[in-house]
Amino acid sequence: MFTGMDEVDWASMGHAYGPADDVPGLLRGLASADPAERETALDGMYTAVHHQGDVYDSTLACIPFLLELAASPEVQDRGAIVELLTSIGGIDLDDDELDPEDEEFEDAANYAMAAAAVAAGADVFVGLLEDPDAGVRLAAPCALAMLHGDPARVLALLRERLEGEQDTEVRLALVEAVGRIALRHEALRAESVTWLTTLLAADRPPGLRLSALTQLARCAPGLLPDDVASTATALLRAADGAGAGPATGSATRPPGSGTRAGTGAEAAQGHGGGPGAPWADDLLRTLHSALGDRVDDRIALLTGQLSSADPAQRTDAVWMCHGLIRAWRGPYDEVVRLVGAQLDDPDPLLHGAAVSLLESLFGLALPAADALAERVGTAGADRPSDRRALIALARLGDPRAVPALARVLELPDLPRDVAFAVPYLGERAAPLVPVLRRRLAEVALDERLHDRAVPLLTGLAGVRAADALPEVLRVLRGTPARGGEWVTEAALRALTSFGAAALPAAPELRALLGGAPAYPSSSVVAAAARALWAATGDAAAVLPVLRELLAADGPDERRAAAAALGSVGRAAADTAPALRELLASPERWLRMDAAVALWRVTGAAGESLPVLRTAWEENRYGRVEIAECLAEMGPSAEPVMPLLRAELSRPRRHNVLDGGSGSHDIEQDERLLALCRSALRGRP
Repeated sequence: MFTGMDEVDWASMGHAYGPADDVPGLLRGLASADPAERETALDGMYTAVHHQGDVYDSTLACIPFLLELAASPEVQDRGAIVELLTSIGGIDLDDDELDPEDEEFEDAANYAMAAAAVAAGADVFVGLLEDPDAGVRLAAPCALAMLHGDPARVLALLRERLEGEQDTEVRLALVEAVGRIALRHEALRAESVTWLTTLLAADRPPGLRLSALTQLARCAPGLLPDDVASTATALLRAADGAGAGPATGSATRPPGSGTRAGTGAEAAQGHGGGPGAPWADDLLRTLHSALGDRVDDRIALLTGQLSSADPAQRTDAVWMCHGLIRAWRGPYDEVVRLVGAQLDDPDPLLHGAAVSLLESLFGLALPAADALAERVGTAGADRPSDRRALIALARLGDPRAVPALARVLELPDLPRDVAFAVPYLGERAAPLVPVLRRRLAEVALDERLHDRAVPLLTGLAGVRAADALPEVLRVLRGTPARGGEWVTEAALRALTSFGAAALPAAPELRALLGGAPAYPSSSVVAAAARALWAATGDAAAVLPVLRELLAADGPDERRAAAAALGSVGRAAADTAPALRELLASPERWLRMDAAVALWRVTGAAGESLPVLRTAWEENRYGRVEIAECLAEMGPSAEPVMPLLRAELSRPRRHNVLDGGSGSHDIEQDERLLALCRSALRGRP
């Protein structure tokens, strides 16, 4: 084994952490008889040689030796090696990614060479379909489906092997691999789909039928039964008791492989799904993903999952709810009610998943309000999960959150996220004002001021607690010059919310408008202008500095000025010519802000509407602000009402971002929908 490895000039090659002269040791470690050494070597391959999916010259040089390891029966944990090879060689590239003019051409070329090298040795995987090691048999189907150059032959092999395979999880991996072939090879799709359909027959084991149903959802959704959700739920419950089919054992995943490559039969590794079907959670995730915008079917499926007797299956369902509600609009009341019902379950994983979801839902958590209130009332808010339940209840504006909030706000080490929830209660939070004031008065004006003061200032602003003027002024006057701008802005927002009651702060506000050296930020100046206008109504005091900001070179300064002018409104009408000039700015955010401000200072929609229409189409993240402006316009916004109707008809949330999400994404999208409806009714 490893013939010629020592002749390779590994030191001249590289990986994620420098020269690749340690790679021979990693390869030898994969063949070690010591499980710990094998695990360390596999970790090293993923963290250095195949770091985050990258392919280096050293990765390419490893491929022949990895293929040799996979084919050697004396090597243990070969399933993990097969998965590593599948990951290295399984990246699909478009033709335009192999353009030599592209700056990432070298990386793309490495991926292409890796795919070719693994494919050239992919016959190794054919022999692994009948390997005595169930973990190897588990990884081989996916490797063949993704890497072998003769997919028709692979399809025949997979179908044949299913009838002789006795291991439950390997059978599911074979079905999944056929689904992959159907997706990757159009010429074989019809044949693959026909075979998958035969697996739905009533005499097949329920787990196998569920697996086939999942793959059909991916590659032939038109063939799904109308009652796909109830069918899947019934199969899941039958599989819980019966298993997926005859089994002599369970294929053991190679150590750690599920957290690395993610290839092989994803359906085989479960994190719940009941004692009879540990693979079910991954099957259901795949089914949910394949159903896509069939939100009603997915809701029905989740309703069944959340009614399961197994806490682990319900936990998995709650996390699936996260993905569904985050990305798609829909009627979620019953699902949310069922999630709320999980709060009493003693399983900490289930309880934690439920409060995490409900906290992210804001107003959509209303069907779970009683469950949240009961949890907050009985458990208090000492533990982080209970505080999250409290935050979820407060975000509903529910007054039952107030007593618990008062207790938490008294804690010596104040949880900052709790204070941020206070504004959602509005006037109902009035009983909290004394403790908020006292805690703000106790805050030291030091380097930790931001973390301690900003949540309290935000809470006081949300309640419009003008009685807190002395405490807010103390912070405004004492904020350190270095790194204190965000604290200053939070204090200014609080003063703005106090309105005329903040008049005693006018000297400090005028000083900030004068460009005090400690606060040069345009956002601070604009915030001070807003606060001074709210306190005094003196346009002459704020307009000169805002005009100056509006004429500045940077887009940030001009955006801050436009937003502040919009808050001044008609009293700033003489700034309209300068705002009109910004409608043609190359900065899309600035164009949008200028259009909104122009409407607010003139009351004339004609010039703003074309810009807002364009901004709506080119910048989806600005739609909430645009919709708010259109709702203010009332009937004047009629020419762009088709945009709002189209938005309301879309099933997908406007701010879905592949690969990430924000904690307020659902709230923002629901706010957009509410504003669209308000604008269409012709009233703000």
